[in-house]
Amino acid sequence: MSGKPDLPPYFGIDPMEAAGKLAEPIDTARFAKAAAFAARGRDDLARRGYAPDGKKRLRKFSIWEICKYLIPVNPAHLRRVLKANPSLPQGDGEGAAKRFSLEEVLVLRDHFATEGAGWREYKTWRPEGVPAKILAVANFKGGVGKTSTCAHLAMSAALDGYKVLVIDLDSQGSMTSIMGGKVADEWQTAFPLLARDFARNLQQENAVRVAAGQPEFPLDETLTEALKVSPRNLIQETHWPNIDLIGAQLNLYWAEFQIPVWRMQSRGWPLWDALGNALTEAGILDDYDIVLLDTPPALGYLTINALSAADILLVPLGASFLEFDSTGRFFDMIYSTFASIEEGENRARRDAGLPEVGFQWDAVRALITRFDPAQQTDLANVVQAYFGDFMTTFRQEMTAMVGQAGEQVSGIYETDYRNFNRDTYVRGRETFDRTWAEVKEIILGTWWRDMKLAEAEE
Repeated sequence: MSGKPDLPPYFGIDPMEAAGKLAEPIDTARFAKAAAFAARGRDDLARRGYAPDGKKRLRKFSIWEICKYLIPVNPAHLRRVLKANPSLPQGDGEGAAKRFSLEEVLVLRDHFATEGAGWREYKTWRPEGVPAKILAVANFKGGVGKTSTCAHLAMSAALDGYKVLVIDLDSQGSMTSIMGGKVADEWQTAFPLLARDFARNLQQENAVRVAAGQPEFPLDETLTEALKVSPRNLIQETHWPNIDLIGAQLNLYWAEFQIPVWRMQSRGWPLWDALGNALTEAGILDDYDIVLLDTPPALGYLTINALSAADILLVPLGASFLEFDSTGRFFDMIYSTFASIEEGENRARRDAGLPEVGFQWDAVRALITRFDPAQQTDLANVVQAYFGDFMTTFRQEMTAMVGQAGEQVSGIYETDYRNFNRDTYVRGRETFDRTWAEVKEIILGTWWRDMKLAEAEE
């Protein structure tokens, strides 16, 4: 006998030898070291494709791209207009190789909207006096393409000429990385907006308590500082001239712990309205056309705020049973959560003789992402049948270009088509162009409806 204990045959692994390869048990401090390594690696990867100073730059656009995607004019006609109007942006380069910044493209679009053919639509439409539309992109299953979809919708809208604000509510900060944002701590995220709303609610409650001869609730240092924060001070510019950002970082997750503590202190605080109140009261909805909210992969307090503030809810999911099942449960949790809020609020309002209230969304759409038509068409058709009018008709296909853009921490619209076969670029871009077309149709339809309602009330 060898003296070796009898061992199971699987893979011929010797437990004693395996034990010898192990390091000492991991304590909590080791996670800090791993996080530090990951932070350095993340910064390194994020800088790939950035300028030497570490800042993202939006590439320039060729005449072919401008005429195919951005301004409905013939390339030869665009060149004639440029030659006849030397005061217009002339781009860099010569002839067919000319390239223009997006700022220059927007100037050219304004020119054609004034001087071009009257029957062509050179600029996007938004009715006067109607506020921005708020779109929340949400699902509590991770890996469904939520942030990618949100980022590309922001870029699509920007290329269309809209002024866009993106608010990253996910403490992982992926959207912030895509947009090149820099966020030092939670005070540069949406956190102070939530704290500010609670502090103002507490001030109102204290006024009532003082009138009743009761002691006031104290405002701690966090709430006192939050009252000094304006939502506008949190907004940072991005490398896109018409996309701004309120970013996120890890400490934003603290809101998920702090909000229920505040709610326990003041049961009358409508915590779900905090973000919407901040956007409305600061006049931000007048400064932007579209506000996009990228949410955490969970139905926590940040997501509840996003859903409450949103006019339109977009729910990305993959064409798989697990993602279909998870999305169904997500809808069920939305129902349970908001129906519970409505019941609690309306019980009190009924007792006070006030009219009841309820949550409403202009539209809700589930969107199939990372779609492989060769393998997932049957299941996608089943998902489409069950969700019915909650579904968009177009399915975002997973292409090589989509994958490469993700690896480079950028969007498809930020990727130079010269790095691809042109047909590959056209197919890859179509994935998000067609998604934007469906979402834009919803936005324009709801704006039109809002405009008609406003006219009827005048």
